[in-house]
Amino acid sequence: MTAVQQQDIIDYALRLGDDSLVLGHRVSEWTSNGPFLEEDIALSNVALDFIGRARMFYTYAADLMGEGKTEDDLAYLRDERQYQNFLINELPRGDFAFTIVRQLFVDVFNSHFLPLLCQSKDETLAAIAAKSEKETRYHLRRSRDWTIRLGDGTEESKQRMLNALDELWGYTPEMFEPDALEQRLAEAGIGVDTASIKDAWLRDVSAILNQATLPVPDAEWAIRGGRTGYHTEHLSHLLSVMQSVHRAYPGCQW
Repeated sequence: MTAVQQQDIIDYALRLGDDSLVLGHRVSEWTSNGPFLEEDIALSNVALDFIGRARMFYTYAADLMGEGKTEDDLAYLRDERQYQNFLINELPRGDFAFTIVRQLFVDVFNSHFLPLLCQSKDETLAAIAAKSEKETRYHLRRSRDWTIRLGDGTEESKQRMLNALDELWGYTPEMFEPDALEQRLAEAGIGVDTASIKDAWLRDVSAILNQATLPVPDAEWAIRGGRTGYHTEHLSHLLSVMQSVHRAYPGCQW
C-alpha cells in the first residue's frame, strides 16, 4: 500500500464512519420517544447498529493514522467542516414518517453498496461490510414494511409520508455522485462506484413506493455538499450535543 493510497483509505473510512455515526445519532433520538414500546426498542437497536458500524470504520482509520488516535478522537474532536457524511443523514429526525422514509432510502442504498464493498481488496473494509450487510437486511425489512403500512394506511399517515418524500427526495442524488477519491478507490478495487448502483436503488425504491400506493417523486431539485464538508445548519447543532460531554471532560472514561 502506497502512502497516497493509505491516505485515501483513511479518508474513505472516515466518511463511511461519519455516515454511520451521524445517522445513528439521529435514530437514537427516538429512544424513549418511540410511538410505542416495541418500536422504541427497535429504533434504539437500529441506532446502535449504525454507531457500532461507525466505531469499526473510525477504529480502522485511527489505526492507519497512527499517532495514538482513537475512535473517540475521530467522533468527538472534529469540527463540522471535517465531517463528510451525506446531508440526508444529518437532517433532524422529524416525525415518524420522515424517519421511515429516510431510513428506506438509506437502507436500500446500503443493500446495494455493502455487498460490493464486501468484495473490496482491503480486507478490513470488506470485513466491516460483511458484518454490516447482515444488519442492513433487517433494517430494510423494517423500513419497507413501515413504508407500506403508513403509505397504504390512514389519510393522515399517507399525507405524512408524502410530505417526507417531498422533503427528502432532493437529498438522494448526492449518494450516487462519487468524487475523485471514491473513483480512485473504485478503480483500485477498494471502494465502490456508487453511480453504478443508482438504477438498482431507484428500481427497488420505486417498487416499494408502488406497494405503499405512494408516487415516486419527480422533483429535480438536489442539494449536495456533505462529501466536501459543506453541511446544513443541523449538523453543528447535532455535534454540539453529541460532543459536549467529551469536550467538557476530555479523556474521561466511565
